[in-house]
Amino acid sequence: MSTNIVWHKHEVNKQTRAERLGQQPRVLWLTGLSGSGKSTLANLLEKKLHEQKRHTYLLDGDNIRHGLCGDLGFSDKDRVENIRRISEVAKLFVDSGCIVLTAFISPFQADRNFCRNLLQDGEFVEVYIDTPLEVCEQRDPKGLYKKARNGEIKHFTGIDSTYEAPAEPEVRLVYDEQETAEQSAERLFNLLVEKGLV
Repeated sequence: MSTNIVWHKHEVNKQTRAERLGQQPRVLWLTGLSGSGKSTLANLLEKKLHEQKRHTYLLDGDNIRHGLCGDLGFSDKDRVENIRRISEVAKLFVDSGCIVLTAFISPFQADRNFCRNLLQDGEFVEVYIDTPLEVCEQRDPKGLYKKARNGEIKHFTGIDSTYEAPAEPEVRLVYDEQETAEQSAERLFNLLVEKGLV
């Protein structure tokens, strides 16, 4: 940890930014297995929020690994560091007054709690995209489950690496083949509205 540093307070702060934007900044943290639909739903949800004139930013797992977390692998240690970095970035976006959407497997509850604990009460919303493993494997949009089953990928969540499903998420969305992605995104948006979270 860095030493000999002091937090510099600014005149323009989270409250003044949020007031200017007319919204409550928070993190909508979508978690679930690979292929559960997190990125698809986060993208559609952000589009819906944009239509509602909300100021948003979407942090997506694969996209972040092209830059900020490009030096990390998929060991448990690297996964923890990946989520630590994302949590700190999400906190900065909340400080800017934005509604932040994240789409990360984030398999460990302790790591999701780390982000929650960085923020003020009510600013972290855990959204569990509850898609059964067998449905995720059937979708397998990137062919990753097949590679994991063939031993070509190690430490793959749900196969040979643990996924700790949220015990008490603010929102749980069961997402399978019974409805379109657009219908599921609409249902997710309505759940968030009903709970006063967007």
